Amino acid sequence: MALTVDIKSAEGKKVGSIDLPSEIFDVQANVPLIHQVVVAQLAAARAGTAKAKTRAEVSGTGKKPFKQKGTGRARQGSVRAPLQRHGGVSHGPVPRKYDQRTPKKMIAAALKGCLSDRQREDRIHVLDSITSTPSTQAAITAVRQFSDRKNLLVVLSRSEDLAWRALRNAENTHLIVNDQLNAYDILVSDDIVFSESAIREFLAGPAKAASAVARESEVEVSA
Repeated sequence: MALTVDIKSAEGKKVGSIDLPSEIFDVQANVPLIHQVVVAQLAAARAGTAKAKTRAEVSGTGKKPFKQKGTGRARQGSVRAPLQRHGGVSHGPVPRKYDQRTPKKMIAAALKGCLSDRQREDRIHVLDSITSTPSTQAAITAVRQFSDRKNLLVVLSRSEDLAWRALRNAENTHLIVNDQLNAYDILVSDDIVFSESAIREFLAGPAKAASAVARESEVEVSA
């Protein structure tokens, strides 16, 4: 069973339709799986470079700050101790990796679940072309014709340089290439707008999309 989505022009006119396969856009969303994949993606984005110096690493003398007895103060053996001002930190952060192992099948299942959820709510849209000129206002008008909801995800193909330049500074609009589409960016966006070339490359898969881009490059070079 295939789902049909209208392809519209920048002016809002229907210029065609495209069939979306049900195995990608009409599957049951596994919420715990999606949560695990999104948490892993956000964890992998962390730098993990936080570092605090221990008492062995801070600058300071090894001399005892004051005598052991007779001062009325708590006994201290070093100015570099964690209890002292400018002393080292006990149990502080150290550089580490936050990566979590996430199999490719889990990532793919989470992506399909998110796309299916948006499709069931009629929040996936297709434009035949975002813009033919590097006009930001024209591009924003084209992608914003479907909804007045705040956050918009625009999926482009790698060859659409004009659209990318026109929308890269648009407010509340996130641009992504079709082969980098992921569950997190879909979840934080209210609507998804595909360009026609982007969704066709996405449905064709990585290998076919790469060969199509290569063919386009050969045509440009020969021209």
